[in-house]
Amino acid sequence: MLSLVLIVSFQTTTVLSIKPTQDSEELRLQDMLMNMLAPYISEVLDNYYYPKILKDFSPAVDPWKFEVIETRRVNGFRGFILEITFDIGPTDGGHHVPVGKDRMTYRISYGPEVKLINHTHLATYKYPQE
Repeated sequence: MLSLVLIVSFQTTTVLSIKPTQDSEELRLQDMLMNMLAPYISEVLDNYYYPKILKDFSPAVDPWKFEVIETRRVNGFRGFILEITFDIGPTDGGHHVPVGKDRMTYRISYGPEVKLINHTHLATYKYPQE
């Protein structure tokens, strides 16, 4: 996981700010990183949304619904403490209907150790009633 973070840390938001139309090494590495972070993200979003905002279900994390805002090394060049900040759009999980938007920052270090540094809820979307 750490090697994925290191490689992704060299990438800029340019890769994700342009919607990809074909597969690439960078896109696969970013997708792998999001897959690895998904359990941590799900736990935070579940605690925030359910049952305070969503009463009938917990939000789902779609790994393709994120945008990297910033990556950085906390302790300088070749340091192994890194941070990633991204926006993510949790969904209902079934029909992939967006239920909100959140910004999260994680610190990832050797071990691997993954720690939530910041979570900001940016928006709540009205979920359509059936």
